[in-house]
Amino acid sequence: MPCFWPAQNRAMTERTALSAAAAAPSAPPLYEQVAAQYRQAIQKGLMQPGSRMPSVRALMGLHRVSLTTALQACRLLESQGLLQARQRAGYFVRPLRALRLARAAEPSQTQADPSQFVGVHQRVSDILTRAGMAQVKVHLGGACADPTLYPVKALALQAQRLLRRRPELLGQAPEPQGHPLLRTALARHALDAGIQLDPAQVLVTHGCTEALGIALRAITQPGDTVAVESPTYYGLLQILETLGLRALEIPASPHTGLSLPALQEAAEREPRLKAVVVVPHLQNPLGSLMPDDAKVALLDWCEQRDLALIEDDTYAALADQPQRAIKSWDQTGRVIFCASMHKTLAPGMRIGWMTAGRWQHRVEILKYAQSRPNEMLGQAVVAEFLAGGQMDRHLRTLRARLAQQREAMAQLLSDHLPASTRLSLPQGGMNLWVELPPGVSSMRLFEAALEKGVRIAPGAMFSNSLRFDGFLRVNAGYLMDEGQRQAVATLGELCQSLMKHGDRAPARPVMAAP
Repeated sequence: MPCFWPAQNRAMTERTALSAAAAAPSAPPLYEQVAAQYRQAIQKGLMQPGSRMPSVRALMGLHRVSLTTALQACRLLESQGLLQARQRAGYFVRPLRALRLARAAEPSQTQADPSQFVGVHQRVSDILTRAGMAQVKVHLGGACADPTLYPVKALALQAQRLLRRRPELLGQAPEPQGHPLLRTALARHALDAGIQLDPAQVLVTHGCTEALGIALRAITQPGDTVAVESPTYYGLLQILETLGLRALEIPASPHTGLSLPALQEAAEREPRLKAVVVVPHLQNPLGSLMPDDAKVALLDWCEQRDLALIEDDTYAALADQPQRAIKSWDQTGRVIFCASMHKTLAPGMRIGWMTAGRWQHRVEILKYAQSRPNEMLGQAVVAEFLAGGQMDRHLRTLRARLAQQREAMAQLLSDHLPASTRLSLPQGGMNLWVELPPGVSSMRLFEAALEKGVRIAPGAMFSNSLRFDGFLRVNAGYLMDEGQRQAVATLGELCQSLMKHGDRAPARPVMAAP
């Protein structure tokens, strides 16, 4: 039931609030404070374009303010271009285009000091926020397969059967390292990558992202340097920045991955280099596969330099041919192996895991301190799915469908993008790395495509610099339909327009030789 304060009590409350505001000279007037809350909600996307603003009476009750103050707050938001009044209907959030113009008119804190460093965390967050606020019709920028390609019905039935058989799962405290049956199933699953593990060496995490964060916290201190592939997954760069670590970007080839000679040369100039993070199989965003001899050479070099090697194996199961993990050659516990079922089995469950060799005890402590154990039901469902032998059959089907979709998307891009466009067709997965025609900026293409309802992943997201602004990552994981065909055609038209108007991109990076 709504509660409306009597006018006298409300007026007393407002006088108290105004007195408190007067005591703090820097505090804005009360109506501006009320308006600021809704301005932030609109700009964060919590109030969608076209949605109704709380009525003036509701504002009076929610914020314990007078009629005058509530009206002033609404009129201020209207004057800022965030709300529009409709006769006899109240106030509504303005359409999306108007919101963008309103935000653009506001002064930016980063513009106050031109020399201020804007890290990748802020840049990526800005891109994701703008994309989240837009009315996206076709999403070509993700890195996931179509929901219909995952065994969601089988997993749902498994969950129902488990709850009928073991309803106490929802009332039991989770095991610190993870569900015992799941850890056993994951250790058995690791044999496919050549890794021999005891289940006690398996730690279940909230996806591979948490595993990477825990691994980095276990082996580094703020200010240390970590070598990463360039380009690399923007989530890794965000983790490094959040932990106060420096990313040493090492050139990588779309065919063979990380360049060991470039890493060796760069390491000579980095005395605080503590670790190397590598994605040897279907690297995101390149889709590269590192040859076995290169994996062994990288591990040997890390042994010689006494560096930790963090292996992200998220995509390996999607490769057309079986891949052997670097961890399989590890005899000294130097490799921290991180993996996930996020891309291969169930994106909505976020089941990840890791095994950390000599740092195992340390990562178990950090996991427990950081987020406590994963919930048990999802772990039990995945454990029974893996133990039942259904995973191999699912992966065979998924790989075959993704191969068809990669071919179809590559052909579509070839048909519609300018002739000078280049792309690499990986041997698995769902990502295509596309080099745009000379002079076309992926950031400008991102902005222009978003206006048309098409979302892409600009290359600038995958590096601390803008060296990859002439590239973009395209998702081929979704089933091909007319919407995707039209979206790619739109990208082609926008590229032609940017080329025609002389849009210039920063200098292209020198890619490592295949």
